[in-house]
Amino acid sequence: MGHGGDVIAELTADHGEVKDFFQRIDRTTAADERRTLADKMTIELVRHSIAEEMYLYPAVREHLDGGDSIADKEIEDHAEAEGLLKELEDLDPSGAAFTTTMRRIETEVLDHIADEEENLFPALRRACPAGMLHDLGDKVRTAKKTAPTRPHPGIPSTPPANKLVGRGIGLVDRVRDLLSGRGKGDDDESEGADRSRAA
Repeated sequence: MGHGGDVIAELTADHGEVKDFFQRIDRTTAADERRTLADKMTIELVRHSIAEEMYLYPAVREHLDGGDSIADKEIEDHAEAEGLLKELEDLDPSGAAFTTTMRRIETEVLDHIADEEENLFPALRRACPAGMLHDLGDKVRTAKKTAPTRPHPGIPSTPPANKLVGRGIGLVDRVRDLLSGRGKGDDDESEGADRSRAA
């Protein structure tokens, strides 16, 4: 969830995790594993998107030429992906519709990632001082801890409303996840065991 470094390093690490989820989902045919991986990917994508909308895009609006239109496009990309993630929640992971929707999500998200990494992030690095980028990284990491974990198309995507609404919805989502076991799986247990052995 949190990787460290400035906002660009943090978000790029998130991108790597999401790409890994797509690869793992592609490699498995077991329905329960596909659902578990899709849920984990959704959790990470939603947290990442909310944190970007809370802190990255306001900085883009303020510091980049044409920042408003850039941020608006990025938010539109998020809305498209979030709608697809919402569809995915109700699909049978062994069915063709799940695979088709997952492919659409993958295309949408990978295009968005490429645009950010090739265009937005370099422009932001040129426009903003290093200290500000590190401060944004801290804010993004903090935001991801309280952000929603489920897609909620229609909630506000710009400050200040997204900061107020997002935390409350995030709390409800995390309680639902805890009660249902959503986002947990075998690899979580092995990672926990690895951490305890290392301690």
